[in-house]
This record gives sequence, structure tokens and C-alpha cells, in this order.
Amino acid sequence: MLTMTEQEFMAIWQDQHSAPTELEYRLYYDDQGFPLFYSTEKISGNYLVIDQQTYVDGAKHIRVINGQIKIVKTVYGKKLVPAQQGQTCHVTNVAMIVGADQPHQCWAIKHEEPLDD
Repeated sequence: MLTMTEQEFMAIWQDQHSAPTELEYRLYYDDQGFPLFYSTEKISGNYLVIDQQTYVDGAKHIRVINGQIKIVKTVYGKKLVPAQQGQTCHVTNVAMIVGADQPHQCWAIKHEEPLDD
């Protein structure tokens, strides 16, 4: 049978029930300010420290401009376009990813100008 004093038990109890660490809520975004994802993890990339409510809301219709979140009131389009650099795909089928050593066409995502709501 294991025996311990009340003081030893309380020390273990307090270790197990210590205050949780404070989370840092982050919004990761690309070089144009478009949101990529929200996280509490420390990942390399562009991010903005945000409050818990903004994190919970998880809004996608925003942009990060000069280090501040701006609500986008218009709809932006995304379009897959041929490019010099980007994902290498089969020449006749953009859904087939191929290696750079095979005949291919590079594709990239282009953010279109605002569209009418």
C-alpha cells in the first residue's frame, strides 16, 4: 500500500490543477491580406494576434490591411490561371498533378477585382 502525507497529496493535486496557460489567438493570412486560417498554434507565416471573439467568429470575408482587420463588403473572386510558376498540371487536364520533369502547364490562383454583390 502506498502511503503519503496530506502535504504530498496536496502538492500533487495543485500541480495537476494549476491555472491553464493563456492562449494566443491568431489569424494567418497570405501576402495580399486574404485570410488562410485561424489557429492557437505557433506556425510560421504572416499572422495577426486577435481576440477570442474574433477567433470564434472565424470570419472569411475580411482582409488584413496595414496590420488591421477590414471587413470586405464586396465579393472577391478567385480564378485558376496559367502561370510561369505554380502547381504543375497535365497539359490538357488541370485536375491531374504531374511532376516538373513531365510535359506540364503551371497554374496559380489569381484574386479577381471586387465583384458586384
